[in-house]
Amino acid sequence: MKGIAAGLGVVLSIPILIGGTGMVMASAADAAQRSNSFDICLPDLDTDKVAEQVTKILDGASGTDADIEGLDLPSEQVPHAQTIVATGLSLKVPAKGQVIALATAMQESRLRNLSYGDRDSLGLFQQRPSQGWGTAQQIRDPVYASEQFYKGLLKVSGWQQMTVTQAAQAVQLSGFPDAYAQWETLATTLQSAIVKTFPGSTETGGQKADQGTKPSSGTTGCAPDQDGSRFGRIPAGSVPKGFSIPKDADPEARKAIVWAMRQLGTLYQWGGSCTDSRGPDPMKRCDCSSLMQQAYAQVGVTLTRTTYTQVHEGEAVSPAQLQPGDLVFSRGTPERPEHVGMYMGEGLVIEAPRTTKPVRITPLTDWDILAVRRVL
Repeated sequence: MKGIAAGLGVVLSIPILIGGTGMVMASAADAAQRSNSFDICLPDLDTDKVAEQVTKILDGASGTDADIEGLDLPSEQVPHAQTIVATGLSLKVPAKGQVIALATAMQESRLRNLSYGDRDSLGLFQQRPSQGWGTAQQIRDPVYASEQFYKGLLKVSGWQQMTVTQAAQAVQLSGFPDAYAQWETLATTLQSAIVKTFPGSTETGGQKADQGTKPSSGTTGCAPDQDGSRFGRIPAGSVPKGFSIPKDADPEARKAIVWAMRQLGTLYQWGGSCTDSRGPDPMKRCDCSSLMQQAYAQVGVTLTRTTYTQVHEGEAVSPAQLQPGDLVFSRGTPERPEHVGMYMGEGLVIEAPRTTKPVRITPLTDWDILAVRRVL
C-alpha cells in the first residue's frame, strides 16, 4: 500500500482520499440497505452537468446542492470515486478498467465504504474476508479495496474485449450478474470528469484518458416511454387505456399475463391459493406469489409457492432486459424479497399488492427492483 500511495504522490496526500474506516457517513445507512438492489435504469445523463458538479466537489465544494442522478450523497460518493480512479491510474489500468471498477462499486455499495453487507461483505466493493480479499480492516481501506479489485480484473483473460458487466462479473461472481450494466453511463461520466483533475493524466496506461470509455451498446439507459409513466395514474383494478401486450411477447408469457389480468380487481388475501379469486372463499383469492404461480400453471410451468423461493426460479436477467412474463421482485433484500409481480410490457407490472388492495397494474416507476427472473 505504501507503494501505491507514493506513486500517487500529491493526489493521495488529500486526507479525504486515504481515510479508512472513518469515512462512512451515518446517513449512508438507509441507502446501504439497498446496496445489492438495482433499479430499472438511469435516465439519460447530462454528462456536461455531471462533470461540472463533480469538478466542483473535488475542488472543495460541499456537494450539498449537487444533483447527480444515481448519487444521493455526492459529497461522500464522489471522493470515493476519485480514490478508485486514482488507484487505477497508479496501477496503469486503462480507462475502461477504471469505468468497470466504478460501475462495480456503484452496484455493490453505491460508492460507500460500508461496514456491513451480505454475510461478511464489506467496503466499496463488498469484498469478503472469508473469500480471501483481505482482513476486514484492509477491505475497509478504499485504496486497498480498489487495488484488490484491479488485481482481480487484470487477471481476467480478455477483459478489455468484454462488456462492463461481463468484466465486473468475472471479478465479483455476483448473484445478479447483469446489474452492473445500468451504471456504465454514470461510471463513464465520473471517470472522464475525475481523470481530468489529475496533473499529467492525459495518458492512462498508454492510452488517452478518454479513449475506450464510451458506454458499450446494449443494456444501459432507458428506452423512451418504457417505465410505464406515460399511462399516468392507473385506477386500481383497471387496464390502462392504450395498453396491449407486445406482439413479440412469448406466447406462453402472453397466456400467463392474460390469465393474471382476469384476476384484476379481486381482493388480496395473504396465503390465498389464487384458485378461485372471485369465489366466496377468501383463501382462494390471490396473494402476490400465488398470482404468479397460478398464472404460469395455466401454461404448464410449475413455480414454487412463495416469493422467497420464486426468486430462485428460472434464470436471473438484467432489469434493463425485461421481457413480458418476467417476474419482478421488490421489498426486503435481493436474497429474500417480500413482493413479486409480473412484467407485462410497456413499462407495466401486474401484482397482488397487499391486504385490502385488489390485484392491479402499476408502472415500473413505482418499483424498487431487487431482482428479475425469467421462468420461460
